[in-house]
Amino acid sequence: MNINRYQVNKQGVGQFDGGRITEQKPIGFPGEGSEVKRVGPLFYWAWAKSEKEGYIPLHPHQGFEIITYVISGKAEHGDTLGTKSTVGPGGLQVMQTGSGVSHEEGFVGPDMQGFQIWFEPHLTKALKRKPSYQQYHAEDFHVVTSEGIRVKEILGYESPVDFVTDASMWDIDVRNGYTYEHHLATDRSLSILVLSGEGNINDTEYKMKDFFVIEADEESKVSIAVRKDTRIIAIEVPSTVNYPLFRK
Repeated sequence: MNINRYQVNKQGVGQFDGGRITEQKPIGFPGEGSEVKRVGPLFYWAWAKSEKEGYIPLHPHQGFEIITYVISGKAEHGDTLGTKSTVGPGGLQVMQTGSGVSHEEGFVGPDMQGFQIWFEPHLTKALKRKPSYQQYHAEDFHVVTSEGIRVKEILGYESPVDFVTDASMWDIDVRNGYTYEHHLATDRSLSILVLSGEGNINDTEYKMKDFFVIEADEESKVSIAVRKDTRIIAIEVPSTVNYPLFRK
């Protein structure tokens, strides 16, 4: 098992609307400063923040499955399918962009935080599908709690989201003094973004804003031992896929 830590200076940055929206990019586009270019079909990951309000005007997408997951504040969405929607904390917007769709985005505070994450299905097949939009609120997701640990499944077996790309995603809270364990199968990769807290992932220290990519060449156990209350977003995907990936 390989564990790679990328502190914030190894991640990319971006902004929109004259700096009203700022982004930390664990996985970015070329030229944005992200050391990680992709993890299997996990193509792009931006942590967006807006103190008050920011707007991204209408722009096109094709092929990719794009999610917006809200931590705080609100995310507003409009698209050429006729959709107008808003989701609040814990909510999710899902665009399967298929043959093509354009959308506009609003990030509304105070202190809005959210993620836009792109996943790559087989693009040749995806471009033949009609684009679609799905929306979910915090209460729509499966949550498992045990002493000191809370796990919310955003993508995966217990998720309501109908997704094409092989991907699972969790929002995980672990209190000080507890340990969360994740079993990672052979040829799977786990990406972890630390929203808050301190501790160790196996033998590697983590702090707030760190990004980790963990690759398993055999069945492995990932242990997150917490010494300061921690919240992470974790995404598991295959390390390789049996279809061509977009050249980035």
